[in-house]
Amino acid sequence: MDKVKGLIYGFAIGDALGVPFEFKARDSFVAEGMTGYGTYNQPKGTWSDDTSLLLATCASLKESNKVNLLDLRRRFEQWLFKGEYTVDGHVFGVGIATSQALKTRKGQDDFYSNGNGSLMRILPLAFVACSESDIAAVSSITHGHSISIRACQTLIRIIRELLSGKELREVLLSIDVDEELSRLRELENLSRDDIKSTGYVVDTLEAALWCVLHTTNYKEAVLLAVNLGDDTDTVAAITGGLSGLIYGYDNIPTDWLESLRNKELIERCLFESKV
Repeated sequence: MDKVKGLIYGFAIGDALGVPFEFKARDSFVAEGMTGYGTYNQPKGTWSDDTSLLLATCASLKESNKVNLLDLRRRFEQWLFKGEYTVDGHVFGVGIATSQALKTRKGQDDFYSNGNGSLMRILPLAFVACSESDIAAVSSITHGHSISIRACQTLIRIIRELLSGKELREVLLSIDVDEELSRLRELENLSRDDIKSTGYVVDTLEAALWCVLHTTNYKEAVLLAVNLGDDTDTVAAITGGLSGLIYGYDNIPTDWLESLRNKELIERCLFESKV
């Protein structure tokens, strides 16, 4: 449970830190801690669709003890249409591909539907026994293009390597990836200017891993992620999930945890690792 808790809370905190700054250009602001309002005019400590979908995934895994595609879709629909798994019943920040896929019950699989909407919710699958095809199927509920699927599969492989005790630097140097994700092996040598923080799934994955790789604690990592600008909540959320896993729940600043809204829901969705 400790690893799961570190990842889930780390993710939610990163999301909440990034929400006020989403879509803001890099270096047009400075994020130094947990704040409110901004882009979505939400109170301090509010997390977005990223954490909602992550928690829906956690709740499904907790109940089913395995990947259950019908249950996952049902929970995602409950979030979008009924406001479940949200801070206060208010749904905001929904991606176009995710919205379309859930409304039509058909995953979006064209090249231009390679946003980060499945990557941001895929992390909990690292804690259950599931295959590459299972990961592909879970991504494809909303994002069915091969690039999105491979990004999700790669992130789960990375998390599992971290769970086995390997360091991120070691994992990235030896990772087997195709052309679209080939820069993951070079992240250690890339500068901030080389990193994009857009909603494109490859950019998001690179940015999150780069932030973890170039910092030494949770706080530094998520603030570095937010201050990249653009898709601040998702980049910081995935950065936060990875950093929470690596450094542990106790490394997350106490005042940020105290500011986080609806922790009761998060607690209800936590589950025991199955691997």
